[in-house]
Amino acid sequence: MPKFVELWVYLSATPLFGLTATLVVYVLAQAAYARLHQAAWANPVLWTVLTLASVLLATGVTYPTYFAGAQFIHFLLGPAVVALGWPLWERRAELLKRWRVLLLAALAGGAAASGSALALGWAVGLPTDVVLSLAPKSVTAPVAMGIADKIGGIPALAAVFAVITGMVGALSGKYLFDALKIPTDANGWMARGFALGTAAHGIGAARALQVNANAGAYAGLALGLQVLLASLLIPLVFRLF
Repeated sequence: MPKFVELWVYLSATPLFGLTATLVVYVLAQAAYARLHQAAWANPVLWTVLTLASVLLATGVTYPTYFAGAQFIHFLLGPAVVALGWPLWERRAELLKRWRVLLLAALAGGAAASGSALALGWAVGLPTDVVLSLAPKSVTAPVAMGIADKIGGIPALAAVFAVITGMVGALSGKYLFDALKIPTDANGWMARGFALGTAAHGIGAARALQVNANAGAYAGLALGLQVLLASLLIPLVFRLF
């Protein structure tokens, strides 16, 4: 026991703590996810976040101390997103045939995601800056923060909304698609993946990729399209109106 205490004191005071804690907790969560046959509610990202947050609160370790080590994993998010382009390259022929339909679907999906959030925020009387922070909720968090800053929202709050949106999409997507009777053939996986990437950005795309390669490819495409379209159109719309 004293050895464990010594190890804890050492790790908690160094960048190794954030890196070690994140890797250990995620590996355990991923193992549980696999044993539970990839049940949506057992999403490893969700349980990793909840577990790490509980550990930090219980031990009094500050977030900057944690992130000093976790930043090395954070850095890998960029290459991971770029890697989503490989499944798209493998499907480049079918993408060329469907690009018009996919672009229209991305525009409609992005408008529905942003518009419904804004309408609901205004309907319940949220402060203007909070409502504006909801606009980019279906875009990956770093981009959502930049968009919120441009239109008068709160970047940190936009990141929170984006993460919550991704989690909700990853957890509920399967049940919603089943309720809508979307099939699990080639076209059905394409529709499921594209919808999940549109509504739930990177977290949804990761979930789709774990379930089906075709769904993951189209989720990655939807994620990229939402980043591009939202970055261009949301600030433009707010500037005009």
